[in-house]
Amino acid sequence: MRYLLSDIATICGGRLLGRDIEVGSVVTDSRSYAVTEDTLFVAMRGVNHDAHDFVEQMVGRGVRAFMTEREVEVPPQAGVVVVDSALTALQRLAAHRRQQFRGKVVGIAGSNGKTVVKEWIAQSVPHDVRLFRSPRSYNSQLGVALSLMMMPDGCDVAIIEAGISQPDEMRRLEQMIRPDVVIFTSIGDAHQENFDSVQQKVDEKLLLASSADTIIYHSDYKALAGSVEARYGDRSLVDAAQMPRPQMKDVASVRNAQEVAAFCCAMGYPMGDALSLQPVAMRLEVKQGINGSLLLDDSYNADINSLSIALDYLRSVAGERRKVVILSDILQSAMSDKMLYGAVARMVEDAGVDMFIGVGAKISASRREFSDDARFFDSTEQLLRHIGDMELSQAAILVKGNRAAQIERVSHRLELKSHTTVLEVNLQAMARNINYFRSHIGGDTKLVAMVKASGYGAGDAEIAQMLQAQGISYLAVAFADEGVELREHGITMPIVVLNADEESFDVMASASLEPEIYSMRSLEAFLRAVNGYGAHNYPVHLKFDTGMHRLGFNEAEVPALLARLDECADRLRVASLFTHLCVADDPSQDDFTREQIARFERISLSVADHLPYKVLRHAAASAAMLRFPEARFDMCRLGLGLYGFGYEHNDNLEMVSTLRTRIVQIRTLDAGETVGYGRSGVLSRRSRIATIPVGYADGLDRHLGCGRWSMMVGGCPAPTVGRICMDSCMIDVTDVEGVVEGDEVAIFSPMRGNTAEDMARVLDTIPYEVLTSVAKRVKRIYINE
Repeated sequence: MRYLLSDIATICGGRLLGRDIEVGSVVTDSRSYAVTEDTLFVAMRGVNHDAHDFVEQMVGRGVRAFMTEREVEVPPQAGVVVVDSALTALQRLAAHRRQQFRGKVVGIAGSNGKTVVKEWIAQSVPHDVRLFRSPRSYNSQLGVALSLMMMPDGCDVAIIEAGISQPDEMRRLEQMIRPDVVIFTSIGDAHQENFDSVQQKVDEKLLLASSADTIIYHSDYKALAGSVEARYGDRSLVDAAQMPRPQMKDVASVRNAQEVAAFCCAMGYPMGDALSLQPVAMRLEVKQGINGSLLLDDSYNADINSLSIALDYLRSVAGERRKVVILSDILQSAMSDKMLYGAVARMVEDAGVDMFIGVGAKISASRREFSDDARFFDSTEQLLRHIGDMELSQAAILVKGNRAAQIERVSHRLELKSHTTVLEVNLQAMARNINYFRSHIGGDTKLVAMVKASGYGAGDAEIAQMLQAQGISYLAVAFADEGVELREHGITMPIVVLNADEESFDVMASASLEPEIYSMRSLEAFLRAVNGYGAHNYPVHLKFDTGMHRLGFNEAEVPALLARLDECADRLRVASLFTHLCVADDPSQDDFTREQIARFERISLSVADHLPYKVLRHAAASAAMLRFPEARFDMCRLGLGLYGFGYEHNDNLEMVSTLRTRIVQIRTLDAGETVGYGRSGVLSRRSRIATIPVGYADGLDRHLGCGRWSMMVGGCPAPTVGRICMDSCMIDVTDVEGVVEGDEVAIFSPMRGNTAEDMARVLDTIPYEVLTSVAKRVKRIYINE
């Protein structure tokens, strides 16, 4: 895209102030490194942030073109387009960009499968087709607008995802996309909570095809197909169910592949590749690498727009680590190789990458575009022969490439080999949970996030890095050692230690950790540590007992506490006052909770009024945040809600953790045979029994054996058979069609009936215990959609 600010002002209905500058890209996140002299920074106001606060910072980074929702001060050489709504303005600009585009635009909508179909189309179209596809999760009102403005001139086909979660959203998306071809994938329960019925949601999605010539759908989705045929019978309709059936095990994959084949037929492309599709890496995965490295695996996705997003993410998680990028040739670009790899080289330099490694004939031929110390290899095989000679220890390594290059072999070489069983943690789902709670408590209320017990089993440093990027005010850990480990991983934000004891006070002071002080004894002990370090105004957090009767000052101790705080005012500063509500998740005991809140209000006000500076007050954890607005005060503590669990089932929260493994062996046994220790698994029929490498040493409770828990294989339940062993267990896969050794097994997942909450119910315990029981030897993988 190339626009003068005066053109943008005309298109968007804005006012131009200052210079009329030509722009070629758009950035809405001030943290993005992808900023050049022709970048337009769009300042948007959200519920919890105001990007106008970062205009001065962007000026310092060389930005000279801005779109804002109010007049801002910029230097004379800059220009500003002032609009009423930045989002509306961007959507108008995107619609204008779409009108100028000369290639075919394909819109994809549906409850599930949008990204899979999009990526499979990229695998299937001929290599000489210049293809653009929207980045992974850019399917929202803002994401679609940004995607359309990314479309390069000279592209043959642009594929744009369109996602909705409530009525009246699709019309705005359709007005931007104006697709020539629409692909409708599945229809299901996703985002159903904002619609009165499935039919209402179908009708909303169908709006995407209002001006399309060709519509591709699958008649196995009855509600969707009937509506498509009734509304758009005069269009060119292609029923994917009429395509050849590929050899795939699960129904959803078969239907998605048939939709890809139908698209190829509709576009006049050969259909062969559409019937031999490879799995899609839906999300960038963060894994432990060899020699202490951190591996960012994005090895099936190589285009310049997704590279920009991946480099941003690399920078956010690298901390003090060296940043290494391994990139294969980028295929299907509308740019010349010189323009393409010149742009890549600038992006890599701007991202502060310490080592760049290019793989492939095209990128190697463009080596002059890169710094002198960049390294290039003609093939993945050649790189693998030399990778042992490179210094990659303790680095953050992004591996990104096209499927043809088989760059995933590099990821496999660099990944720390360990247990087949892994705990997968969805960081984007966690971020959405944060935003859900923020939408309830408002932008002025701060958040402290609980990352104790290794992030409730999900991991510590990786979770903390994401929370730091999300603007959380405080982290809270249980013990000083947990806080020290976070500091060693580059976490600089304030960290509160909840179980602070005398033995750890010196360690805490040396690592700038802030203690919970709950008694006069703990106050005096910490004062001695502070005196030893010669510290002044050291922040502490005072806990008050309002009915939990675990830790905390009681109300009678407040006068003595205030007198002692006055005496040591030059050494300690009270950062916050807090209490713990013990039954906020139990509606039957709301009277007691309200008594606690009132008691804390009285105690905390008396302390806050005494102190000569502002102090934060907090009482509400996840459940109280939603149930008791009066308990929110200045800050709330986000615990299990961060990980997707509420005091009752809440469709707005996403469970972030999936514990999964793979089948290592399948055997067929006759009725009457027994399975496992003690011969406790007695078969009542001829059965197929699968062995999986997870046991009680991995955190799988022994009480889940003998059919008391079912795992998911290919979307179907497979109950346990016999006792849970230390390192393995057996499951019955007789009723799972097409299952083979190597297939994935979800031990627990966000799928209903298979969640950690469901498992806790079977064990008569709470999700905390299930999550924190996952053993350290189970590898953690962090995914970013």
